[in-house]
Amino acid sequence: MQNIFVQIKCELGKVYDVAEAVVDNVEEAEDVYSISGAFDLMVKFHLDDETDIGRFVSESVQPIPGIKDTFTIMTFKAFK
Repeated sequence: MQNIFVQIKCELGKVYDVAEAVVDNVEEAEDVYSISGAFDLMVKFHLDDETDIGRFVSESVQPIPGIKDTFTIMTFKAFK
């Protein structure tokens, strides 16, 4: 299994709608956080090792209504 984090920039006024859509529609979403800074949300996804990360983000995350931009962070090792 692999974990990735995706930071999401939302359209104005759509943060809660996007967060709800991620929770309800993307089963790989493990945690969804509202954050400060250039992005509005950060989501931890737990993916199978065989999952193509680029395809997953472009087909399962980016099409969610209200998302303007994403930034994907790949992880290597979890220490805890």
